[in-house]
Amino acid sequence: MESDISQAFQKELTCFICLRCLTDPVTISCGHSFCRACLHLSWEDIQPPVRCPKCKEPSQKDLRTNIVLKKLVSIVRQASLMKDLSSEEQKCVTHEDTKRIFCAENRIFLCPLRSYSHEHRGHRHCPIEAAAEDQMDKLLKQMASLWEKVQENQENLEAENKMRTLWTDYLTFREEMIRTEYRKLHPLLCEEEEKHIESMRNEGQCVLEKLRTSEAMMVQKRKELREMYQELMAMSQEPYVVLLQGLDDMFRRSGSMQLSMPQAIQPELSALPITGLTESYNQFQVTIFFDNVTMLHYNMNLFNAMRRLSFRPHHKDTTTDFIGCYLAFWGSQSFISGKYYWEVDLEDSWDWAVGVCKNSYLRNRDQRIESEGEFLLVCVKEGNHYSLLTTCPVLQHYIEKPLGRVGVFLDCEDGCLSFVNVAKSSLIYRYPPCTFNYPICPFFSSGEIVIQHHIVFF
Repeated sequence: MESDISQAFQKELTCFICLRCLTDPVTISCGHSFCRACLHLSWEDIQPPVRCPKCKEPSQKDLRTNIVLKKLVSIVRQASLMKDLSSEEQKCVTHEDTKRIFCAENRIFLCPLRSYSHEHRGHRHCPIEAAAEDQMDKLLKQMASLWEKVQENQENLEAENKMRTLWTDYLTFREEMIRTEYRKLHPLLCEEEEKHIESMRNEGQCVLEKLRTSEAMMVQKRKELREMYQELMAMSQEPYVVLLQGLDDMFRRSGSMQLSMPQAIQPELSALPITGLTESYNQFQVTIFFDNVTMLHYNMNLFNAMRRLSFRPHHKDTTTDFIGCYLAFWGSQSFISGKYYWEVDLEDSWDWAVGVCKNSYLRNRDQRIESEGEFLLVCVKEGNHYSLLTTCPVLQHYIEKPLGRVGVFLDCEDGCLSFVNVAKSSLIYRYPPCTFNYPICPFFSSGEIVIQHHIVFF
């Protein structure tokens, strides 16, 4: 009878996936429980909703520790440890007493009398049961940390794979835009145009090779991380008496592996000059007075929205950590016909936006900034990286960040807008003709006024 109960009890504590005693047991929505690591590996390449490995019911990747099962597993492991320690080979030869003390320095089992000996008197001692639980906790934390790196590497790998396609498309798009601009400005300078395009293609190909190399490194890293995780997982299923033999080398290898993570490439093209670009626009130069100022709430922050779009998957959404606002400036005049060019000095700014928007924004300053009706070049910073985007629609531009002045050329006749890197006489982006056909007002926003934990940043 007792044997039947023991077998039934043991069966309930056995993972359906690995057929071993549950380790860090978690329960999913259908009620079945598994090792956390087993589910991680089982569901790794499956998008939600996933299915229970046992009953095949749909589930979410929301793994919650089953506290009762975890305690029961601990009791079983402790009982197994006590059984191992009661064997003759675990008895102290000198004192003929059971070894119940663990010496952390030498990582050996001692009987109580031996632990007081001169050899071990200054060492850290604790009951073997406590040492085993502590070692298991360290192992599970190491596994959790490693799995985060597995996920991070996978996100980087997916982003790098997507970036190769985006980069190829961007090169094609930019080549067409540059050709159009050359033929508009210098229809006879075919040789200069081809040199520009060829230089851009060569630079683009070099970046493409870097992306491929980076992707290959991430694939190799994924293999190494998974193998290390499986090694830690196998060790977590061993009896306590084995865990106490020492995992220092395994922890060192795991920690070292997590420090050397390949990073995603931030591709960028050089801002190549177009002869006569700024000169052709300067003939339409006007002075813009940004007299209309408004303060927008932080939850309407255009920069945060662009940052999330540009720097995924690693951008941390800190919107909820901030209480504050940022300033937006509108020009004192609006335009419905003609051609106009102005420059904005952005040398000391990190987050900035320049361009035009509907004249109606002047009458409705509390309106949330959205992509419809505003045509902006936006620069956002995350860590040491900058990213350029345009709105309406949102497009990311993998081109060198302008230092100093940004030129804005507004052509109301064609209904289009161009942005220029003034220092390099390089075209950043040109909206296609017929982009808008309504009154347009210059817009500008630079930097942020933010209050975070009572500290003001300017």
